[in-house]
Amino acid sequence: MKNPIRLRWLAPSLAVAAALLPCLAKGQQPAVWKYTTDKPADGWEAPGFDDSAWKSGPGGFGGKEGQKRAPGGVVNTEWTSDDIWLRREFELKEVPAKPALFIHHDDDAEVYLNGKEVRRFANYSTNYEIVPLDPAQSSALKAGSNLLSVHCHQGVGGQYIDVHVINANSLPDVRTLIGSDGAVRSALITPWGEKVTEQNAWREYPRPQLQRKEWTNLNGKWDYTITTLDAKTPANWLGKILVPFPIESKLSGVQRMLQPYEALWYRRPIEAKASEGKRVFIRFEAVDYKTTVWCNEQELGTHIGGNLPFSYDITDTLKDSGNVITVRVEDSTGGSQLRGKQVLNPGGIFYTRNSGIWQTVWLEEVPEQRIEALAITTDIKTGEITIKPTLKGNDYSDVDLKAQALDDGKVVAEAKGSPLVLKVPDAKLWSPASPHLYQIKVSIGADEVTSYTGIRKVGQERDKDGNLRFMLNDKPIFHWGPLDQGWWPDGVLAPPSDTAMAFEIQWLKDAGFNMIRKHIKVEPSRYYYHCDKIGMLVWQDQVSGGASPPWTKFDLNPKDAQWSDADHKQWLSELDQMITHLGNFPSIVVWTPFNEAWGQHRTMEVGEWTVKRDPTRTVNIASGGNFWPVGHVADLHHYPDPGYPTEDPRYKDFVKVVGEFGGHGWPVKDHLWNVSKENWGYGGLPKSIEEYRERYEKSIRILAELKAKGVAGGVYTQTTDVEEEINGLMTYDRKVMKISAEDLKKIHAPLMAD
Repeated sequence: MKNPIRLRWLAPSLAVAAALLPCLAKGQQPAVWKYTTDKPADGWEAPGFDDSAWKSGPGGFGGKEGQKRAPGGVVNTEWTSDDIWLRREFELKEVPAKPALFIHHDDDAEVYLNGKEVRRFANYSTNYEIVPLDPAQSSALKAGSNLLSVHCHQGVGGQYIDVHVINANSLPDVRTLIGSDGAVRSALITPWGEKVTEQNAWREYPRPQLQRKEWTNLNGKWDYTITTLDAKTPANWLGKILVPFPIESKLSGVQRMLQPYEALWYRRPIEAKASEGKRVFIRFEAVDYKTTVWCNEQELGTHIGGNLPFSYDITDTLKDSGNVITVRVEDSTGGSQLRGKQVLNPGGIFYTRNSGIWQTVWLEEVPEQRIEALAITTDIKTGEITIKPTLKGNDYSDVDLKAQALDDGKVVAEAKGSPLVLKVPDAKLWSPASPHLYQIKVSIGADEVTSYTGIRKVGQERDKDGNLRFMLNDKPIFHWGPLDQGWWPDGVLAPPSDTAMAFEIQWLKDAGFNMIRKHIKVEPSRYYYHCDKIGMLVWQDQVSGGASPPWTKFDLNPKDAQWSDADHKQWLSELDQMITHLGNFPSIVVWTPFNEAWGQHRTMEVGEWTVKRDPTRTVNIASGGNFWPVGHVADLHHYPDPGYPTEDPRYKDFVKVVGEFGGHGWPVKDHLWNVSKENWGYGGLPKSIEEYRERYEKSIRILAELKAKGVAGGVYTQTTDVEEEINGLMTYDRKVMKISAEDLKKIHAPLMAD
């Protein structure tokens, strides 16, 4: 079988479409070929050959649905024989400076221009590729009418052939070539997305755990363009994109699918000038995936990873006026890249990809002697808040480091020196039932930052029957929450607004949940701030990617995927950075490195490392994945109703959880992502909304029975519908709640009883 890598498609751009070389049918119809599957006479590839007896059909050519077909192709004409011969004429106003073939082929292909063989391809491709033509090959082209001829031989597996001549300096809109780009442009939009404008797009200070007063928000309209990966600078700019929304999203104003062979560029002017004794930083909360940044054409650096913040000091690059920031992004959505549920060809449980800037971009002026980071821990017995600051600058010997803890604006503790230990009298503990937060102020010299914390303790202890239970503040607590993907019909991974995130968390709290499993996505920092304020425990997954072993769940002798040292180093670096980035949020109580064996590798090593890395939290090494005896949790996924082998002695030293179950689906008319696709839920769809509710109530009853037998937590799939999945408690656009929060809280009551 061929490697099922899927195609990334392009989305519409009038400027790019105008630059296409072949003559195209009206209405963005795919190019029409003459073709035959019977071996033609000699000279079939040359101009003047009589192909009048050949059939006509639009490209691409390949196996239809239900047949063996190549991944990534859009089949407009069925081809299932071993060989096919194709001919098509196209017009050129002039021979381009950078001609190339745009081709997807299976298995072997020969390409001719005006009767001259220009390229021969062995084996198969897994998506469309740009293949430059050298001067000798492009010499076959001419101004006026040209003939493109192709022979393709199919061996085994799926099959597909499609070829175009393009100008590599102006990348094509695939819809003008083959009539589709594989993307769904749904009409769905959230109530918050409907209100997004250039002026109000994500105006909040993005970093609630390390706030300063002086900052400049750079969200808004930026110039954007698309080039090939080898382009050093853009030749032109296509238009405007609304930052911080990914280019694939409705809210970006572009809605174009970025290809693996493309680079996405951004540009915008900034007004910035460093004061004496200050430094100016540009900060990116998240850009997907490989990002290079320039200020005034001086390269600042390259960041790898699509989920975490990074920043650059631009002080020495600034001019008195006319400053410009340029950003270049590559995002292949494949290989070892950590990408979660993003895929090139979405469907089922995998979704539309997310590329480019997707969280806030901002400028911040800071003193040269400054607080770079804070690490905050708490002790529920002593009421102590310990702060270990990371300091930057030259000399701190004569500068006082100070901290205050405040409760509702009143100072309740003070400290000096490092580490800073704030002893809060009669400390109020943080929990979902009482999410009490203390404000923190830390200063050194001219620099002052504000933060906050909740005093709480996470652990595990055995109950009277010997089952390990989750503990919070030395009291048992049943973890009950939804699987939460964090995808949006209008923003993809980017929530449409801060208010939208807060609404969703509060609704889940009102529905009787006390936990959210944040599923293989790192949210904007303010998401966790709202969980802290509202009182919602969080299980935080590591974003997945890379090679996976067979998924065997709780079977004996599990396998690990084989990862290179380099790929593992990057994976572990991103896990380490995530723990650092999110480490101060009291709501986060569980780290989950792996999910369902996706990218699962070196499990024992990773588990032992994670437990040592953060001893203040619980480690669920593999949610529903291949169980290895490491960490604190043994997590089984069981659909549609929950299940767990509670009597199995292998799990007696682990907290037992059903990390996913349910997934009961119900389609809501006028709120579906794509009515032409299979909209599905686990266990098939019920016949009525009443049956949907009955299925849900049955699953909760079974989970309550499992709780009595030693299960300590459960995760229901899921908060919202997501694209083709219609198993959410609310629709994808967040406009319809399938069961009210009030009714859900009543249904959940047995789970929350002591």
